[in-house]
Amino acid sequence: MSIALAKAYDVIIAPVVTEKSTRASVNNQVVFKVRSDATKPQIKAAVEQLFSVKVKAVNTSVRKGKLKTFKGIRALQSDVKKAVVTLEPGHMIDVMTGL
Repeated sequence: MSIALAKAYDVIIAPVVTEKSTRASVNNQVVFKVRSDATKPQIKAAVEQLFSVKVKAVNTSVRKGKLKTFKGIRALQSDVKKAVVTLEPGHMIDVMTGL
């Protein structure tokens, strides 16, 4: 595995598979969980390299960690950075097949 490819795998952590992200796929968008220090150009380069597609835009958001209780134990979840990647017309990524 080349060093550049390893870096691309480090930027993209996992696809986000929810009802909302599935609805976004109709608009040629894919949602990924990314590293908290990843920038938009890094995310764009990683997606283009890993999936051989052309990226039109990248929008990012950070969901702050929530306080959850499970079986009487309270814990704080980590912050999560998500990237909504809009692809050029004609390109698509099937997140169900995996990387």
